[in-house]
Amino acid sequence: MAKKIKQVKVTQIRSTNKSLANHKACVKGLGIRKMHQSRVVDATPENLGMINTASHLLKVEEVK
Repeated sequence: MAKKIKQVKVTQIRSTNKSLANHKACVKGLGIRKMHQSRVVDATPENLGMINTASHLLKVEEVK
């Protein structure tokens, strides 16, 4: 059987205005384009690294 990949729900809670370019790129890389938009992404090391980089702009919840 295939492993079930954990997922997290990521919501942007703060604006990317006046943020560093790499923080903006991480939010965009997660597929979030505007404030209060949510996206469910796989909890891969790449995505978790982007979430960790821009953690002050995002709210993260585990999806069951």
